[in-house]
Amino acid sequence: MNLRTVMLACALSTFAPLALAQTAAPLGEVKGAAAVHDAASARAAIAGAQVVLPATADRPLFVGRFDGIPAGAVPRLPVVVFLHGSSGLGLKAIEEWQRWLGGLGIASIAPDSFALPDRITYTSPVGVDTYERIHALRASEIELALAALRSAPWADTSRLVLAGTSEGATAVARYGGDGFRARIVYSWSCEQNYFVREPRTAVTPGRPVLNIISASDPYFSPSNAWLGNPAAKGHCADALKGNRDAVIVLLEQAPHTLINLPAARSITEGFLKTLLAP
Repeated sequence: MNLRTVMLACALSTFAPLALAQTAAPLGEVKGAAAVHDAASARAAIAGAQVVLPATADRPLFVGRFDGIPAGAVPRLPVVVFLHGSSGLGLKAIEEWQRWLGGLGIASIAPDSFALPDRITYTSPVGVDTYERIHALRASEIELALAALRSAPWADTSRLVLAGTSEGATAVARYGGDGFRARIVYSWSCEQNYFVREPRTAVTPGRPVLNIISASDPYFSPSNAWLGNPAAKGHCADALKGNRDAVIVLLEQAPHTLINLPAARSITEGFLKTLLAP
């Protein structure tokens, strides 16, 4: 797969977002104090992970917890590891998206970050130190998921993709390991702004990346008046310019949670089918 970096809007036309004047940020709120998994919460994050396994001739589509997967023979499947955003797995759009993946013959697992008791939650904007503690927590959940999949009889660990949205996408963008064939970064711009001390986006030549974000994302595009970077463009193209296998997609007038929009699904399906063919 040799994709050149592309700039697309929903109608597949070139789009350049306008820079807006930056204003003082409103006051955010932080609740909770924990941002590091202990042994118990690490186990719980995977045991309670939301899993979807595609239907086979012998069994229906499975939707449920990792620790509730029924026993029995299952063919080894390609798997997407998905990192949810700050709303957690309670966001119905995530299960809807995982069910859609299952219909394509692709399994998925979404670790439950909120298995950590007293986990930090926030209403943005808050201090960057708080965000960075959360980003480190989410990065640790990637390794937890990888370890679980290595012992899962249904997971083809040679065909893994890492994806995430919003808060979860920041950890995905920073991941530079060898555990995944590709990454999908939804609703994160890979730029310097209020959400990170520095972006630290991993550029791994030969490992494709798909970045889909709203052209008017309320948090990470120039339409956010308190973004904290008047030069921001609102997407990952500059961060990934060293990767010829990167695709950048801007969806015109899309909401922050865009994973189930027809355009986002269509582009994601093409990206995954090319990558995950046996």
